Amino acid sequence: MGKEYLGEFEELVLTMVGILQEDAYGNAIVSEIKERAGRDVLLSAVHVTLYRLEDKGLIKSKMGGATNARGGRRKRIFTITNAGLAMLRAIKEMRTDLWKLIPQLKIAGR
Repeated sequence: MGKEYLGEFEELVLTMVGILQEDAYGNAIVSEIKERAGRDVLLSAVHVTLYRLEDKGLIKSKMGGATNARGGRRKRIFTITNAGLAMLRAIKEMRTDLWKLIPQLKIAGR
């Protein structure tokens, strides 16, 4: 099996799971993407992506407690795994190395 790659939306959702930590569930991720990235996304698209990331071993999930605000229903909480953190670090390093090659982005003296 070759190296796993993430699509842009997968990377965005994985990053939000890392940011939100124990508060990472579907609606919270949708809200965070809208607030931080200025993008409107569908809850269903986020859920499909979360399950794909879980299948890849980059996140894991557990059921949270039931709440009255949710009519007694439980939330599925997602957390980033060590493999997910390693993936984000690798993506960041690769992008930083590529950005350094763009002449317009080079900072004088570096």
